[in-house]
Amino acid sequence: MKEQEQKKHRSGRRLFKGLLFLAACGLIMAIVVYTPIFTLKRVEVSGTTYLTQEQICEIGRIHMGEPLFQLQTDAVAQNLMHDLRIESAVVRRRLPDRLEIEVTERKPVATVACDYGYLDLDHNGKIISAYRALHSVPIPLITGVEVTGLYLGDDVTDENINKVLYFLDQIDVEALNQISEVNMANPDAVVAYTNNSVQIRLGKLERLDEKAQLTADFVKSLKTSRHAIEYVDFSYEAPFIKLKGFDPNAEDKNKEKS
Repeated sequence: MKEQEQKKHRSGRRLFKGLLFLAACGLIMAIVVYTPIFTLKRVEVSGTTYLTQEQICEIGRIHMGEPLFQLQTDAVAQNLMHDLRIESAVVRRRLPDRLEIEVTERKPVATVACDYGYLDLDHNGKIISAYRALHSVPIPLITGVEVTGLYLGDDVTDENINKVLYFLDQIDVEALNQISEVNMANPDAVVAYTNNSVQIRLGKLERLDEKAQLTADFVKSLKTSRHAIEYVDFSYEAPFIKLKGFDPNAEDKNKEKS
């Protein structure tokens, strides 16, 4: 009987010690979670061009002053990616009071007309903005084609439009901002235009990586060009530049007359 009573007594003490340990752990956790040292005071956002830090906090439902350990980083990332303007997001806690957010935006690559206005498309053909009246934006307008029945969040499936989007996405931002239009009324004779109305004849939608590099180099060179250029033709493997007022056949004609 004594042995049984001693075992019960020891079991009771072990249970008490276990409960005491759990209570101590809970108290320590509560202190860590709710102490002012570990509250959110700073948010650092990287990778954004169009969205501000305030917009990121609003989209992610982030509130300054909330306990850092109560903030669910996965939930914040999901909140951000529910916004069509954001392609991906990584959220990290940084002790004692900081949150780091790395964002990849869905950047508009081109605008195209639709049956109710205009759509901004990213490089994958996803519609990230829609509006009725065309407004001034530093991205090219795709002309000669119209999409119908598509809305925010939908994907454009037209093969030729997606090829043009791929072409434009290979061009760096500095050069892309100098292209005002890509006319694809004839998919075998696609023509881009600079902001100064210089034609860039692309021809068929093939060799797009090569043509994108040539286009970027060409539009950048226009700033320092001493000659007025009418068009450049990249539809052939050997590019050709036509100067304004210059007739390449004039010299041959003059030779024939002499």
